[in-house]
Order: sequence, then structure tokens, then C-alpha cells
Amino acid sequence: MKTLLSILCSKKVKNSLILLFLLFLYVSISAFSYVNAVSKDLEESVFRLHVIANSDSEEDQALKYKVRDALIEYMNTLCRDVSNKEEAIELARLHLAEFQDIAEKTIHENGFSYPVAIEIGNFSFPTKDYGDISFPAGYYDALRVKIGEACGQNWWCVMFPPLCFVNVTSGIVPEESKEQIKQELNEEEYSLVTKEESSEIKFKFGLIEWFMNNDLLTAKK
Repeated sequence: MKTLLSILCSKKVKNSLILLFLLFLYVSISAFSYVNAVSKDLEESVFRLHVIANSDSEEDQALKYKVRDALIEYMNTLCRDVSNKEEAIELARLHLAEFQDIAEKTIHENGFSYPVAIEIGNFSFPTKDYGDISFPAGYYDALRVKIGEACGQNWWCVMFPPLCFVNVTSGIVPEESKEQIKQELNEEEYSLVTKEESSEIKFKFGLIEWFMNNDLLTAKK
């Protein structure tokens, strides 16, 4: 025991431990800075749609998808040709009453009387795949639609770039949509969301996930 203590107390070992601690601190700060920068850039490039069902009952979940379909049909005429996220948000803000009317009409036509609350804000989202595009967990600006008590499962898509209009059942996002995403993101961010087959990209994507899932990054608003 004395020998071990003498070794630990030696100047050389102390210096080594200090260096290891400083290295750990540097790596941690670098990782946090990277994740914070990439997350912020991704969040500033994307505007999402978030529909929350009244409950998880079969009827309420089916109603959620009908409301979603009606809103997307309207969005298809409203937002498909927007050139940037700010324009998409402004259009959505100017037409909140129309989104409200469409959601309420769809609910009533299907025999329900749930109230609808619609707002634009900055909300927490889990990782979401859209075909072969994946957005990591984070805080994104979104148009949120809450049906009734809003206690049911959620549904998400991306209003800008317009991935709501992509049929992701095939698992492939059209090149035209990918090109628009690429224009909004830098090369590093585009590699992340397309999950390029490299261990480095997968590690970085996982790093973002870890920081977000452990609440080490918070909403920007």
C-alpha cells in the first residue's frame, strides 16, 4: 500500500494524471462545441410539422392521419415552392387560421368534436427517418397541431425542405428533394442526415444523439 501511494504521489504520475484530465476536458469541450454547432445549423435549416393525436385509441390515431393528410394537401399548394425556412415559417404564420379551419373541418367531418390548438414554436424532436434521410434528435422550429387532449402518439414531417411531400414507403428520397436539402446544409451536415456509410459519420451522428438524449443541449428559444 505504501508503495502504491508513493507511486501515485510521485511527480511524474501527478503530471500524467493532470495531462489525462486536461485531454479529457479538451475532448469533452470539443465534442460539445461540435454537437452544438451542427445541431444549431440543422435546426436553423429545418421547419417541421408535428401532429399530436387526442389519444392512442384506434379511432383517434386514424383521425390524426386524416388531419395530417388534409394539412399536407393544403401545405402542398402553400409551401412547396418556398425558397428558405424563414419564408416557410412566415407563410405558415400568415395562414394559421386556415390550418386551424382545415383541421377543425376534418375532425368534424369524421364525427368528432375535439378542439384543435395550433402554434408555431421551438420543440424537442426525437430522431426521425424520412426514407434514406435521417434528422437527429434536437430542438426544431415547427408548426404543432394538438388534437383534443393531445395525449396520443405523435406524427412528424418536414415542411421545409419539403419532405412532407415525399412518399417514404419506398425508403428512398428523390434526388430533387435531396438536392434542396443539400443546398440548405453544409457538406458535413448533409453527410450526417444522409448517414453516409462511414464509421466517422455514424460516430458523429451518435454523438449528437447522446448529447440530446441526455439533455445536454437545450432549446434555443
